[in-house]
Amino acid sequence: MKKLVILLCLFLSFSSLKAQETYTINGETLQLKTEVEGNLDLLWNTFDGQFRYFVKTEDGSIQELVNTKNPDTKKYQEQYKTTLNNLTKEYNLNAEKVNLTLASLKDYINTYNSTTDLNYSYEPRAKLKSRLGVFGGITNQPFVNNPENTSVPFFGAEFEVYGDTRFKRHAGYFSLKTALESNDFQYASTELGLGYRFRFINKSNFSIYGNLTFVTYTFFNETISFEDPLNPGTYITEDESGSNLEAPFIFGLGSDIKVTKNGFITIAYNNLFAIFIENQGNFPIDFAVGFKFNL
Repeated sequence: MKKLVILLCLFLSFSSLKAQETYTINGETLQLKTEVEGNLDLLWNTFDGQFRYFVKTEDGSIQELVNTKNPDTKKYQEQYKTTLNNLTKEYNLNAEKVNLTLASLKDYINTYNSTTDLNYSYEPRAKLKSRLGVFGGITNQPFVNNPENTSVPFFGAEFEVYGDTRFKRHAGYFSLKTALESNDFQYASTELGLGYRFRFINKSNFSIYGNLTFVTYTFFNETISFEDPLNPGTYITEDESGSNLEAPFIFGLGSDIKVTKNGFITIAYNNLFAIFIENQGNFPIDFAVGFKFNL
């Protein structure tokens, strides 16, 4: 077993060395890794804990991407942006929003290579996007004791985060929902929810998805009445309030329909069933209609 571990370590070390090449740049000999290879190559490595990045052109010349501080103003001068702009100016690319990080530089160099070479292909780095929505509807609070099966109005808002490439079917969301009380059902609540969404139909103009709300924190106010044991026929009314944290794993369904460039009508049927809390005996009614837009 020990020999196997040693051999594995040697193999990994050898692989790491093979991934690097030696370059002489401005009289300095450096071992650099090739991150992107195309009409422009992106080279990099760490030296004494500091990342250094280089761009190699088709003629073999190598320029370092630097970002030094101005000794007078103490502000970063972002020279690397000027270097990138000079290398890519023929194709009207702009490095103004590029950061001096491996991921950001890789995206920019890949974009240049794919622009200058139609045969060049790469998978863009997944970027997080977000949406904000508001909604309203009716609910019979299926997980709360509701003897008369009374439906009450509710309204709320949702913040959704999703990926734009590989993970575009997946999303996470944070919701805030307030349900009002009525004369027949004197229970009001405000619920904070955190959940996961999967779009099993995901077209450019509409989507259908399943929701899984796995954590909720609920504030509630309730008026309860019960018969006075000392005076039969007389009822006592009490107001109660509180809060509770649960991991109910509530399932629901929804659909977004695109109506503007960045806006969607959203329809939802929530609270279908839960894994860790029980339905109180009423068929679940929890419908909402709203509007959400890309941020």
